[in-house]
Amino acid sequence: MSPTIDLSSFIRRDDKAGLNRLDLAIEGIDCAACIGDIERGVGGMQGVIEARLNYTNRRLGVAWHHDDVSPSALVEKLRQLGYRAHPFEASRQEQIETAEMRFLIRCLAVAGFAAMNIMLLSVSVWSGNVSDITSETRDMFHWLSGLIALPAAAYAGQPFFRNAWRALRNRAMTMDVPISLGILLALGMSLYETVHSAEHAYFDSAVMLLFFLLLGRVLDQVMRKKTRSVADQLMALKGETAVLLDPTGEVRQVPVRAVQIGDLVLVRPGERIAVDGVIEKGQSSIDASLVTGETLQTQIGAGALVYAGTLNVDGTLQVRVTAAHEGTLLDEVNRLVAQAADARSRFLRLADRAARIYSPVVHLAAFSTCIGWLLIGASLHDSIITAIAVLIITCPCALALAVPATQVVASGALFKAGLLLQAPDGIERAAQCDTVVFDKTGTLTLPEPRIANRDEVDPALLALAARLALSSRHPLAMALASEATQRVPFDNVEEVTGEGIRTLVDGVSFRLGSPAFCGAESLAMAALGGQSDASVIAFRKGDEIAVFLLRQALRPDAVSLVAKLRAQNYALAILSGDHQAAVAPIAKTLGITEWKSGLQPADKIAALDALKRQGRRVFMVGDGLNDAPALAAAHASLSPVSAAHVAQASADALFIGDALAPVAAMLGLSRKAVRVMKDNLWIAVVYNLIAVPLAVFGHVTPLIAAAAMSGSSILVTLSALRASRPTMAALPSHPPATLAPCEEARLAL
Repeated sequence: MSPTIDLSSFIRRDDKAGLNRLDLAIEGIDCAACIGDIERGVGGMQGVIEARLNYTNRRLGVAWHHDDVSPSALVEKLRQLGYRAHPFEASRQEQIETAEMRFLIRCLAVAGFAAMNIMLLSVSVWSGNVSDITSETRDMFHWLSGLIALPAAAYAGQPFFRNAWRALRNRAMTMDVPISLGILLALGMSLYETVHSAEHAYFDSAVMLLFFLLLGRVLDQVMRKKTRSVADQLMALKGETAVLLDPTGEVRQVPVRAVQIGDLVLVRPGERIAVDGVIEKGQSSIDASLVTGETLQTQIGAGALVYAGTLNVDGTLQVRVTAAHEGTLLDEVNRLVAQAADARSRFLRLADRAARIYSPVVHLAAFSTCIGWLLIGASLHDSIITAIAVLIITCPCALALAVPATQVVASGALFKAGLLLQAPDGIERAAQCDTVVFDKTGTLTLPEPRIANRDEVDPALLALAARLALSSRHPLAMALASEATQRVPFDNVEEVTGEGIRTLVDGVSFRLGSPAFCGAESLAMAALGGQSDASVIAFRKGDEIAVFLLRQALRPDAVSLVAKLRAQNYALAILSGDHQAAVAPIAKTLGITEWKSGLQPADKIAALDALKRQGRRVFMVGDGLNDAPALAAAHASLSPVSAAHVAQASADALFIGDALAPVAAMLGLSRKAVRVMKDNLWIAVVYNLIAVPLAVFGHVTPLIAAAAMSGSSILVTLSALRASRPTMAALPSHPPATLAPCEEARLAL
């Protein structure tokens, strides 16, 4: 990294624990084996307490005792391990990943162009060898092939050569080592054969090998979720500025970073609260649904606690700050999300696990072949040729394509089912799940409230009320405004703070707002009838009055989805931040007996941990900010596209539309895709069991080995197409999910 960057400005001091913390973005990570290399290398440094690598976004979190380690020493250690490090900044990391992807595509293009041209020359040689080609002409074609292959391989092979060299320097063995060795030996032997006017050269085999391997790596990169900055999204929710009240009573707008504990801030109607604090003056209603999941607006006044990210609806508040830039509820959510994502990023994919076994076996087979032929009296030339054939025929093209090719096909099928896959290993984790946990607000229910008593109100009054609601920013009025058939607001609409809006239309007074504002208290009480899960908004036109009950409705196919999942023996549960009266009827309607309400982010994680201790693998479906840590902590997760940005960033996939059918599609397609991945890996194994003995006993030339390797890759790709057909075969029976009490895990707010 550049020596001009001052790392000290990126260090976070944890004075309570006596630690310094630093997040570094790491370049050069290409497989899960890098996790152990980096964590062991950095974690073994004197004074380092913790080194955790997030494989998904390539972020290394390091903690050390104050003054025991210098940041530059950390970067130097990573350089020695073969990795470049930068301070973790989401925008910079995204630029790095974009540049890496472009480089891979350029390498793939170079290898493909070279392979096509070399194959044209090779076809001429093959046909000439069985007819009348002269040795001089054949040599010319071989030299032309070499002139194309050598520079092309030098450029296109960089992703493998660099990683192999780094692995060897660290005395490690990765899949890139046999790949690089096979390519270099094939090119070297081809050059030797060309110099000595031999009948065969293997430039085509080496370049074709590179092309298929690069194709697999590009497909894998396509499926990687691009790093998103959860912290930036939380700051956007919190607000970049706050209105500060000076002791003299003067008002000035300042950055949130400049607000100190004990300051007094002013929050006006319609603004999102930027700090955690206690209300000193003012009354209002707040919408905390995005933060806590609570659907109903809460009336608050002096002495009430408020949190950054909540929306002040209709009153002016003066808030005494208890936490501003750091230490707020949003910061706690961010910490929980990062912690859960770090744990989940350690999941090893099928290809990574197979590669750990594959690489040493390949080297042992090739080395033993060469030694064996030498021992029985073969020449060094023939022994090396046979060993090269073994390396090429065992080259992990099929293995490299087995998982990413299936992921691409499955992601296309998921897209057709209304799903957008974000995490490349999300398919494998979703296939392992046996328990589905839902949030309620915005997940089982639609995100916007709907009119619950439509049949009991005059349609003409509903149309007028909806049109008047177009002039209000109140959440209930905005929900009512969606019913407007005439989308032209009334003129001269006046807002009465904390009450509602009013106007005159042809000399008739129109009012929309609280029941008291519209003189509809008794009518509102009768309409509610004890329904604590509904909100009420009133409309008055002269002497005519209408009261509208608004409640979040179940998604249209929620009942059928739950029945389908139950038939598949999935255990089901609801974890909601909403109040009990809102959750209970939803759970009863769906027939879900295991549910909890009023949960904060840490409570949901505690409940998921309890399920994990029971041996469960949880598939979490949620949409709110308070769901984000749970989405990251679950074994796999899904979120609607209407969810809070931080929830979307924490989920493995997003679903489109009002229906919940994509939940079943995600589970079914994932299980099908994993079966196809395993089948593809078995294809690679069976191929090697047949081909390797033939190569070891000298019945396969490097040319035939390259053709066989290409054939196995094509077979795996065709097999991957089966992943586009979902199945929902019954799972083994499980006892009902039991949610352990999680009150003790509540955040200390």
